[in-house]
Amino acid sequence: MCLAAFALNAHRRFPLVVAANRDEFFARPAAPMAWWPAGGVELLAGRDLGAGGSWFGLTRAGRLALLTNVREPGRQIADAPSRGALVVDWLASELDSPAFSAALRAGYNGFNLVTADLRRGAWHWFSNRAPGPVALAPGIHALSNAALDTPWPKTRGLQAALAAALEYARSPQQLADELFAALADASPAADAELPDTGVGLERERLLSPRFVRMPDPARPGLAGYGTRCSTLLIREASGATRVLERSVTAEGRWLAPVVHELPAWP
Repeated sequence: MCLAAFALNAHRRFPLVVAANRDEFFARPAAPMAWWPAGGVELLAGRDLGAGGSWFGLTRAGRLALLTNVREPGRQIADAPSRGALVVDWLASELDSPAFSAALRAGYNGFNLVTADLRRGAWHWFSNRAPGPVALAPGIHALSNAALDTPWPKTRGLQAALAAALEYARSPQQLADELFAALADASPAADAELPDTGVGLERERLLSPRFVRMPDPARPGLAGYGTRCSTLLIREASGATRVLERSVTAEGRWLAPVVHELPAWP
């Protein structure tokens, strides 16, 4: 993931909602969200077919993880382990978040990992660019390629859109429609609002929308890098949960959403 907002016990009917975009090179192969085995458990997750990890996933037992990279171009390790393995490792683990983070080996490039264990009622954010795990309070949080709740224009915008959608929506489908529209917003931020992450002004502009689309110089009319998929998780107070994923091609064509229904999760 490169952008996510999530509402934790912020609405009576919808106690858990996640809305997220994954940005990646279109040449990097990936499989859409599906059930697959890893580490002795079955995951519902997208899959990086190159490195084998994921960016967002959950288990039937109520564990969930989502991952973003930290944007720091001057601090990259060429042969670092894949950060996508962190999602799979959390989902396959039985540790709580503090123990899991303490057991991680060094050497990853910068990452943010949001972990949840719904049976314990525990949500945490941690990063290898921050001191330690932070327990998440109820409310609406947002995350991009900096620390949790860093007020970039895209994170503030998605937080506000999620809050508005929760107030407006009268059904799970209406909520999903509103959130997919919010994630597809390609409006760039004003230059005065852009962060300075070391990639230069022009690249900051291109990366500033919620929906990113950067042209491929070798293939006119196609995107080389950008938003590859939008993912929603909508859990109702009854436990009924829908996970929806909508992918977009390098040509800019949206594919039909993949929908997974979990009647009582976890």
